Amino acid sequence: MELVALVALTLLLGALVVLVALAVGRRKEEIREEIEKAAEFAAEGSVAKGPASRKPKQEKQRSRKDKASQHTFSHPLLAASLKNHSGNVTCLDFSSNGKYLASCADDRTVRIWSTKDFLEREHKCLRANVELDHATLVRFSPDSRAFITWLANGDTIRIFKMMKKEDGTLSFKAAPEDFPQKHKASILNIGIAETGKFIMSASTDTTILVWDLKGEVLASINTNQITNSYAAISPCGRFVASCGFTPDVKVWEVCFGKGGEFKEVVRAFDLKGHSAGVHAFAFSNDSHRMVTVSKDGTWKLWNTDVEYKKQQDPYLLKTVHCTSSEGSLVALSPDGRVVAISDGCNITMFNATSGELEEEFLGIHSEEITDLRFDINGRYLVCSGDKAIRVFHNAPGYRAAIRDMQDMLKKAQNEGMKQRLQQQIKEAQSTLDTVLAGPID
Repeated sequence: MELVALVALTLLLGALVVLVALAVGRRKEEIREEIEKAAEFAAEGSVAKGPASRKPKQEKQRSRKDKASQHTFSHPLLAASLKNHSGNVTCLDFSSNGKYLASCADDRTVRIWSTKDFLEREHKCLRANVELDHATLVRFSPDSRAFITWLANGDTIRIFKMMKKEDGTLSFKAAPEDFPQKHKASILNIGIAETGKFIMSASTDTTILVWDLKGEVLASINTNQITNSYAAISPCGRFVASCGFTPDVKVWEVCFGKGGEFKEVVRAFDLKGHSAGVHAFAFSNDSHRMVTVSKDGTWKLWNTDVEYKKQQDPYLLKTVHCTSSEGSLVALSPDGRVVAISDGCNITMFNATSGELEEEFLGIHSEEITDLRFDINGRYLVCSGDKAIRVFHNAPGYRAAIRDMQDMLKKAQNEGMKQRLQQQIKEAQSTLDTVLAGPID
């Protein structure tokens, strides 16, 4: 009996020894793993800190650099990228004298660029600060000595005067008072008539207001288009036009007396032919042509050089299929030879006479294009979308001009006329060749 008890005790003690040994071994393994992990963590910490713990500063600098970096885009016809804005650019406008390009952004500034610097390496600009607000729209006055803006938060128009300093540079001074708040919906566009007689503002409901230069409302137009998608003043300063949900463009004449006093706003004519709502439209420089782009997937070119008071209607010149979407914009070169259409971040350029697609620019901006227009001489097409402004050579315009002059040369009978046309063709071809060759580094 004692022998059995002794054996049982021995087995029990042996089992305890084995359990203790296993526990100690496991603990040693855990300790070893913890030590290894601690060593790895310490090693990572030393790498993260780097020499004299400069890594956080480097990361901060890198994040600032990344923040400042912008969407990159290149194309053989890209003449310049203007990048001084720190916020997204929302609107562009060329001055009537062709010397300046105005841009506004949500960085609370309006910037004035010199068009003669477009082909230079550096693009200097002058800055006008928009106090306690930011401008979403900007338009030059006819004399190029002032510009008007639409204030995002103030929901009104503010006028800035451009004054030359003694050193020849420009300074900017805001008018003492802004225009009164009148619109009840988001603003679409503003403009100043080339005649200098009135200012227009249009909102997304169906309202267009005609103002005098002092901020008094002269007339209110109800477009009856359910919603407005775009509105503008014609370059001649006579007409105001709008488009929207309905498949037409409506045009009114703003009439003044011989003494310059405002008389009335009368319906002039309509552009009818699209089968769906119209995104946007544009005029040629002489207001004799208009181009429209619609949800029906087409753009149309119209002859608007008509006497509407004698019941003459505009007539359709061309219909071309294109890609467009909500927010698409259209621009017509000053001479009416080239049509440009935006679709998201892309632009297509067409020959207005033939309807042929001539150029396509893809992924120009990181965001949807917010403005699109030609300069007054038709040399450049500019657009905005993100913080940059892209300036393109209007190569289709040069090609179209050369073709037109070649056709005129075939018909010319006067020797002097032939020589002039030959010289003009030579100069235009030389300019086009230079543009297509790209910048020389």
